Amino acid sequence: MLAFTAMAFSPVFAQAPEQQSIVPTLILFGGMFVVMYFLMIRPQQKRAKQHRDLINSLKVGDEILLSSGFVARIRAIDENYVSAEIAPNVVIKAQRQAISSLLPKGTYKEKIDSNNTAEKAE
Repeated sequence: MLAFTAMAFSPVFAQAPEQQSIVPTLILFGGMFVVMYFLMIRPQQKRAKQHRDLINSLKVGDEILLSSGFVARIRAIDENYVSAEIAPNVVIKAQRQAISSLLPKGTYKEKIDSNNTAEKAE
């Protein structure tokens, strides 16, 4: 206990600690930002650009998958919406942003044919 008291009042321990440089901390945060940019921000921007390009390239007759899960054929396109046929004589209006992907030609027809044959078989 006496040794601790002697150290506490010693002039060496009474001095203020030396100030650390802020440069290593800034380098660490900068490095973390660069890693986050390449692992999170850049891939998200790339996916958003691909989706924008997909939506801008759509034309009447394309077969699409909506985010709701509907497979449809585009009947009409305007600035913000598409009219899509999800079944014979059933047309819905959906936002262009709701289009998840472009499907290969014939996908829509195959889905309708398989549903009709399943109903006839019952």
